[in-house]
Amino acid sequence: MPINDRAQLFRSLHTAVNPLRLANAWDVASARVIESIGATAIATTSAGVAWSLGSPDGDELDRDRALDLIARIVTAVGVPVTADIESGFGASPEAVATTIAGVLDAGAVGVNLEDSLRGGPSPLRPAQEQAERLAAARGAADETGVELYINARIDTFLRLSDPAGRLDETLSRAETYLAAGADGIFVPGVVDPTTVAALVDGIAAPLNILAGPGSPDLGALGALGVARVSLGSSIAAAAYAVARRAAEEFFTTGTYSSLAGALAYGEINELLRKHA
Repeated sequence: MPINDRAQLFRSLHTAVNPLRLANAWDVASARVIESIGATAIATTSAGVAWSLGSPDGDELDRDRALDLIARIVTAVGVPVTADIESGFGASPEAVATTIAGVLDAGAVGVNLEDSLRGGPSPLRPAQEQAERLAAARGAADETGVELYINARIDTFLRLSDPAGRLDETLSRAETYLAAGADGIFVPGVVDPTTVAALVDGIAAPLNILAGPGSPDLGALGALGVARVSLGSSIAAAAYAVARRAAEEFFTTGTYSSLAGALAYGEINELLRKHA
């Protein structure tokens, strides 16, 4: 399918009637497993990708290594791919534009671009500075003619220590980011129905929520107006938890019960063989 057809298909999946479900992948095998159960799109998790490549999450992974993995996943699946590119793999708007060009070359049709600022005087970039980065991303995509879906991630509920004003700050940033060219808004750290409903009401674009244990189920989030629900790094973290439990059991009791329920060797092999 041509890349712009994939981009338009991906856009069409954002609806509160049936929220887009993104069980985030971190390598080719996880992407193929997720696709095999009927996923309509594949999203990467920046944390899972970084961990799988031997790097901590948080703007420390090399851009080229991230882009290489995105390209491998795009090649391996038949559904649209959206890539979590952290804060854009660069300090300037021009660097973000370079990253976007690489994402499109890799074949992805969406990105997450976050406003966290690590190692700076504030936990978040100033809103106008982030808007310039989003505008650069939009411009880079427009130059190629690809309708890239830019999901602007707002980290107010993750990074601001004082809960007072988080909602107002989020809504203000959302308006600024949409004006700069973002297509959707991602607010991780929020699952309270009242707050979610306020975000839906106050944001004139599809809202993405990060879900996990204790979150409202998909139907409840859709009823609130959420158009996209992601699992983020949680599947990758759960997989590593299995690895640790199995190793601990093996090295302590010498038994192997933690390995029960594993996917069959042949099943995984066949999933990868089909797109080798």
